[in-house]
Amino acid sequence: MTSEDRYTPSAIGRIATGSAASARANRHWWDVDADDYHAEHGQFLGVADFVWCPENLREEDVRLLGDVRGRRVLEVGAGSAMCSRWLVGQGARPVAFDLSAGMLRHARSGAERTGIELPLVQAEAEYLPFTDGCFDVAFTAFGAVPFVADSARVMREVARVLRPGGRWVFATNHPTRWAFPDDPGPGGLTVTMSYFDRRPYVEYADDGTPTYVEHHRTIGDRVREIVAAGFRLVDLVEPEWPAGHDQEWGQWSPLRGALLPGTAIYVCELS
Repeated sequence: MTSEDRYTPSAIGRIATGSAASARANRHWWDVDADDYHAEHGQFLGVADFVWCPENLREEDVRLLGDVRGRRVLEVGAGSAMCSRWLVGQGARPVAFDLSAGMLRHARSGAERTGIELPLVQAEAEYLPFTDGCFDVAFTAFGAVPFVADSARVMREVARVLRPGGRWVFATNHPTRWAFPDDPGPGGLTVTMSYFDRRPYVEYADDGTPTYVEHHRTIGDRVREIVAAGFRLVDLVEPEWPAGHDQEWGQWSPLRGALLPGTAIYVCELS
């Protein structure tokens, strides 16, 4: 696919959008955007590296997944699976899945460039094609969770495929960012909508077809989903913007990062 295949949004709204419509829209969007995404962010993300967020928090430094040596690890919404390739070097046995064939194409390219092979699966996060209790650890760095209509189901599915005591770590936009415009400059410092408005952000084509969907949950919503799925919330990490880091990423910037949290990382363990 090329950039011409992407729908040009004719409207933006905040209305209820179900699982099937969200999956359809986001699969197509990421298929078409995969090349541009990696052209813009590939150098920052690396080919076999593990960066949790635009604040440049690295798993090498924080070890939120714990000791992964010999562990079966599931990467949820893996994109081009650069994090899983890094984990191979740590002695883990990862499996990476993503909704988008375009992203998985980049994952295969990354394997060819590095010589680091791992299983790649195309799947939806709400319906994991794995047997019960087959992984020790699951994680995602901004994958899947904000793009599905039923994130509570994702939590239950991850719990299902983890062994007792398994760890689930996922990073998303910090929920408070929902109330602010996606603007890295001064315009992004003024609240323009309610933090409690849970209607998804939806872009539409001329024919009314959703072309991109992003869903919002408050901090309280996330905690309730985590607990209801049988997890214990071990930590909630809100990375601070590091001194000397001047790289903008969409709405993330040194200006906003000095004042507002941009990322929330939920560290959970299965009871």
